[in-house]
Amino acid sequence: MSEHAPSRAQALAARWLGVGLAAVIAVVTLGLGIAGQLTLYISPETVWFACTAAVVTLAGAIWSCTLPIGSEGDHGHDHGADAPAGAPRRTLARAGAVSAGVVATGVVAAALLLPPASLSVQLAMSRAGEATTLFAGADDVTLGVADTTTFGVGEWASVFATATRPEAYDGASVTLTGFVTPAGSNSDEVQLTRMVITHCVIDAQPAAVSVSADPGAYATGQWVEVTGTVKADDGGELRIVPTSVVEIDEPGDPYEY
Repeated sequence: MSEHAPSRAQALAARWLGVGLAAVIAVVTLGLGIAGQLTLYISPETVWFACTAAVVTLAGAIWSCTLPIGSEGDHGHDHGADAPAGAPRRTLARAGAVSAGVVATGVVAAALLLPPASLSVQLAMSRAGEATTLFAGADDVTLGVADTTTFGVGEWASVFATATRPEAYDGASVTLTGFVTPAGSNSDEVQLTRMVITHCVIDAQPAAVSVSADPGAYATGQWVEVTGTVKADDGGELRIVPTSVVEIDEPGDPYEY
């Protein structure tokens, strides 16, 4: 055996940083998928891919446990000849591995210990104004190609922000679900907000539409279902005039896609 062969502790640490962490993440992913909570982190279209990858990862981790401890570092040759020159590099590599291991272990521990949760209202408010157009070409679909009753908060938010013919939407009926956020200095409105994600929560952006309602009647972050009518004012601004605003619990899938 080479004098630089890793100790058993080092070999166990290396295995934990590799297949150990990967196996734990795979188990967490499968658990969230089975519980129907994986959509709190990724879009529904990619759930099947994430679960399949988790199964493959878990199978690989189980297989790796059949290998002898320390076999990962056995290259079949001796590096003793260049040991003095390589010592600083090995020390630096070991320090980097330890740091990465601590961070990775912390992330995995958080995934295990913290309950799944949707993106916070504070995050939505902090990102307000950063969102790009969520439904390009909204004016075109009003020519009869699409039915606006299928629009969610994301599509309507884009219409409200970009419509060149706001009168075309005047009188449209809506039933939308979202949470309440302030409407700035406007004292007779609130914003109905929903987080919209494309692939995962990393790319989440808030979408919001104006609702004519007393801001003091609803707490910021309260989930509501708004039924009403889209109205265009004299200046071309669109807003929703509600016929009912019902407070609800946060839905199981709080995002739009």
